[in-house]
Amino acid sequence: MDLGIAGKRAIVGAASKGLGKGCAMALAEEGVHLVINARTASELEATAEEIRSATGVEVTAVTGDITLPGIRQAILAACPEPDILVTNAGGPAPGNFRTDTRERWLAALEAQLLGHAEMITAVVDGMAERGFGRIVNITSQSTKMPVPNLGLSTSARLALQGFCNTICREVVDRNVVINNLLPGPFDTDRLQNGIVHAAKQAGIDVAAAREERMAATPAGRFGTAEEFGKVCAFLCSEHVGFMTANSVLMDGGLYPGTF
Repeated sequence: MDLGIAGKRAIVGAASKGLGKGCAMALAEEGVHLVINARTASELEATAEEIRSATGVEVTAVTGDITLPGIRQAILAACPEPDILVTNAGGPAPGNFRTDTRERWLAALEAQLLGHAEMITAVVDGMAERGFGRIVNITSQSTKMPVPNLGLSTSARLALQGFCNTICREVVDRNVVINNLLPGPFDTDRLQNGIVHAAKQAGIDVAAAREERMAATPAGRFGTAEEFGKVCAFLCSEHVGFMTANSVLMDGGLYPGTF
């Protein structure tokens, strides 16, 4: 299927590795030019060069913490008229809500809500004026099926989904759609860190904890960044103009509900 987005321009957050990189690569394979962001310069530059070499598209790397206004300004200066925005940022470390301090709450809201909301606000009207816009928020399976010890992450990500579902109806008539992509257990550094944490809590070997987690997924495996990226690219395509305010769950069948 031709996604109809060759030549478009996209901003992709947390794109140096994991799911963000998977999304950036999938968009580049469709001919989309990229501005990618992450906090570690060496990893981000390596990813930018890998994508350039593999696809031939333009890739600009902007290093820094997207929660900082100056970094958001630098990203928008590099791509002032994006057609596509993929919001993404690593979540806070797991922890019991009884020990979540005000500082941890504020940091989670900055990283998972406020920075993304400000980026969306900065680009959405321009997209509407130009008659095309695709915004995809990478949030989490936990917004559909809460996960123990992820209260900070889940709360902030739900707030972002609520914000976007409120504003999306103001621009859908001008071919701008906003959807959420909810990853479950994908084979990323974050998943591995969570497994290490769970293994310590349970007093078991990390390898055993990994096998246990994999076996608990109906698909019998973890997802890959490549397949996640392909779904993200579809949500950025010309074919989803009648689809907005949706949360697409990718979890290998873990969620047990009908809706």
